[in-house]
Amino acid sequence: MRFSFLIINDNDTSAQEILELFENFPNYFCAGITKDSQTAIKQIIKVKPQLVIVQIPTQSNAVNLCFETIKESFQYLDNIPYFMALAVKPDYAFAAIQSGFSDYVLLPLQIHQLGKSLFQFEKRNPAATVSTICIKSYSDYHFVALQDILYLKSDNNTTDIQLYNGKKVNAFKTLKHFENTLPFYFLRIHKSYIVNINQVSRIYFSKSKCYLNYDEILPFSLTYRENVEAIIRKINI
Repeated sequence: MRFSFLIINDNDTSAQEILELFENFPNYFCAGITKDSQTAIKQIIKVKPQLVIVQIPTQSNAVNLCFETIKESFQYLDNIPYFMALAVKPDYAFAAIQSGFSDYVLLPLQIHQLGKSLFQFEKRNPAATVSTICIKSYSDYHFVALQDILYLKSDNNTTDIQLYNGKKVNAFKTLKHFENTLPFYFLRIHKSYIVNINQVSRIYFSKSKCYLNYDEILPFSLTYRENVEAIIRKINI
């Protein structure tokens, strides 16, 4: 089981240090990095990370805004991720728990501290057992293994699901529906496409092309660049 995480941190150096620590935990991949909590909420909705790591700002006004934004975000999220606060002072850590955070770690972050917190996270988020989706077309039911899906393509108000074996299944659901319901390793890269990131074999930025097993070539758009960068981070692990 792999877990995705999002970092909220306005310090590039600190964010990079967190990424380097996570290299010791290969079951995790970074789904994105944002600099403020308000921008992060949009990214959380988009990429559905299971874990969100928030470095609490040091300025008092920014601290309050961070906590308020996280609290307000709960009403917009169907699945609440596990929020972990990184705080420079114990009172900030306590305030984070009061605001709905699941855990906190006092800075500077050490590998053993991160390991303990990830262990607690995994205990509260056991591996999901869902590996198949049911696609209903009138009285016809298709049971599709998630690992066999290459990509999903929008077709007006329906969706074409392209499988690894070359077969295609049509679903009477919008692409938006699947974006909201599929696991985190399905990411939208274009208004018309969602890809299974485990099937991506190449990203060609200068031509905005995404290759799936070197056979399928799909376009990606700048609107979803953060998702494409998340795929690259996953593949680089």
